[in-house]
Amino acid sequence: MNKLYIGNVSEEASAEDLETIFEQWKIPHSGPFLVKTGYAFVDCPDEKNAMMAIDILSGKVELHGKLLEVEHSVPKRQRSCKLQIRNIPPHLQWEVLDGMLAQYGTVENCEQVNTDTDTAVVNVRYGAKDQARQAMEKLNGFLMEDFALKVSYIPDETAAAATPNLGGGKRGFVPRGPLRSGSPGLGARPKLQSDVPLRILVPTQFVGAIIGKEGATIRNVTKQTHSKIDIHRKENAGAAEKPITVHSTPEGCSNACRTIMEIMQKEALDTKFTEEIPLKILAHNNFVGRLIGKEGRNLKKIEVDTETKITISPLQDLTLYNPERTITVKGSIEACSRAEEEVMKKVRESYENDVAAMNLQSNLIPGLNLNALGLFPGGAPGMGPSMGHNAPPPGAQGGYSSFGSSYFGGEGPFWASVLSASSQPLSGQGQPESETVHLFIPALAVGAIIGKQGQHIKQLSRYAGASIKISADEVRVVDANQVAPPDGMDAKQRMVIIAGPPEAQFKAQGRIFGKLKEENFFGPKEEVKLEAHIKVPSFAAGRVIGKGGKTVNELQNLSSAEVVVPRDQTPDENDQVIVKITGHFYASQLAQRKIQEILSHVRRQQQPKPSPRGEGPPRGDGLARPSRK
Repeated sequence: MNKLYIGNVSEEASAEDLETIFEQWKIPHSGPFLVKTGYAFVDCPDEKNAMMAIDILSGKVELHGKLLEVEHSVPKRQRSCKLQIRNIPPHLQWEVLDGMLAQYGTVENCEQVNTDTDTAVVNVRYGAKDQARQAMEKLNGFLMEDFALKVSYIPDETAAAATPNLGGGKRGFVPRGPLRSGSPGLGARPKLQSDVPLRILVPTQFVGAIIGKEGATIRNVTKQTHSKIDIHRKENAGAAEKPITVHSTPEGCSNACRTIMEIMQKEALDTKFTEEIPLKILAHNNFVGRLIGKEGRNLKKIEVDTETKITISPLQDLTLYNPERTITVKGSIEACSRAEEEVMKKVRESYENDVAAMNLQSNLIPGLNLNALGLFPGGAPGMGPSMGHNAPPPGAQGGYSSFGSSYFGGEGPFWASVLSASSQPLSGQGQPESETVHLFIPALAVGAIIGKQGQHIKQLSRYAGASIKISADEVRVVDANQVAPPDGMDAKQRMVIIAGPPEAQFKAQGRIFGKLKEENFFGPKEEVKLEAHIKVPSFAAGRVIGKGGKTVNELQNLSSAEVVVPRDQTPDENDQVIVKITGHFYASQLAQRKIQEILSHVRRQQQPKPSPRGEGPPRGDGLARPSRK
């Protein structure tokens, strides 16, 4: 892949002109320039020099008034399914890139190429030639965070093998070794950066030493560890500690952490600071339970293996807008570094498991306006200008959890890619309609949901934008000091009444599911499954069931939730009956949204039809009547 194609060459250009440009930019070439009308070819000594020529010259250097276009020269028989995409924003997440690439077909493999450039480069293999061609046409020049992507074909070794070169090797491709596996699931795929940044707390008095004179020290750390490091020194004025966020690969994060600890130790010696300086790692509460493990086994193993002492801040220190807990590690720098690797390995595994679970279900949930969920970090692609109003202060949660619902782990890149599907509000226009859902929780969990003096349920109500009440016999403190009347339910359960639009339901219910898991009301390997009731007009119950139960059976198969419309119900004073939904969070949400979709369809059918000649609405009860044939 060392042969270059140079396009948009002026008719006045000569081989000497091109050679001068390569010499001017100190780009080696291993053969003469073959100049044709409008284009040229040249060989480079190796792939690294070929990449350097592409990055330096393509679209940037003029010759006789025309900008040169430089890319890999690929014979037509090898223009198969493989592309190289360059100039990718350096901190772009894999999920965003995957979502973009998947728009054009099946991506069999995507791997990062190591280069000396500031931007990222990946090689992509599609499942079919036409998919690769479409991606090439659509993505070449596509602007992403102010970076214009550059896409070119790269030789397909299998295509070369299938079509032997009979021309003496003039345009042959020299294989660079065995083909990599086409399955992304086989072997570890290199990442542009870890999806979960490393967050640490450092004593404020050491921040100056970490930054260095005119920022020289932090620049060196960034360069040596290939990391992006944010020191949030302006946050929490007067605080004894400041957060630092490190964006890099897991290895880069660990190297940066070790270097920062060494800088602090040296500064402590220089300033005769005698107190121990522990490593303090910040982690979202959702991951801490899995880090600790059943009966503390995981954490104890890390302590023993790394010869450190590890403590974790109590749950009482959490707030809805700051769901991070502090993991304090004491030991030598070497021991703390090993512990950081193990702790963050567990945290990242938990995050990836949560994203995988979300990936299976989330884009099946219709009727949600994902913009209104407030799940996206400030720079997420596709985020509208009105978003972010629910976000916490910058740096407060490390960029991977501006969403307060600890059930999901992290949202940014994944939801940003889902957002590209352009979900619309359920009602289609204007403000979505409010819905009421009755969610049943264990009676013993009521205190955890309400919180001390009702603080948690009040915060949750504000965060989700929903009215939340809990039915009570003995419970007296509920949101907004309102008490929902008891409903004669099983004494072992309490009913949470949630009223709000679909997005508020999603956030409020998700947080409740997550809280029950965090507080260990379900076992470590037990899925949180709750029963939810929604009321539907009695005349619409048959539509939910379907002929011979077809609709409700399809709904159960699609959502994996149990959906039951109890027989022989007596409609309430509003002529409504109950539909029961039981399942884990995503199953329940999908079933709820599908049922609301059915109800919306029924309501639309009940609306008056427009008169054919503008004669005004029909007289009578306003319901549309079937037309006569």
